[in-house]
Amino acid sequence: MTQKMENGVSVNFGCPVAKTVGVIGGKWKGVILYHLTTGPRRYNEIRRTLPNITQRMLTLQLRELERDGIVHRQIYNENPPHVEYSLTPLGDTLRPLLDFMRDWGIFYGEQNREPAATTSDSGKHFC
Repeated sequence: MTQKMENGVSVNFGCPVAKTVGVIGGKWKGVILYHLTTGPRRYNEIRRTLPNITQRMLTLQLRELERDGIVHRQIYNENPPHVEYSLTPLGDTLRPLLDFMRDWGIFYGEQNREPAATTSDSGKHFC
């Protein structure tokens, strides 16, 4: 089994859950993917949907998702040029997981629990 150090912790990437978290884990990837389930989005559309993410972080997360074959980046050679992001067929297989995560988040919120990580300093929700 493949072992790798991440943030000082040994992670077993032979574990299917560790592989999944390695591809879609983190603060932003799941939310980005969730918003791409509704169809292709331009970079600035994604950015407006997630006002608390920095431009650098959004670009980094999209590049990682593209590298892992989850997101497709389509460049349109128009004037002015623009780029759209969409789920690849592999990324689309995550749809049931993303739907379940959404439903679980609703359930968790109904338990009068609200993790601090889902809101910004202004109290606005990310998703």
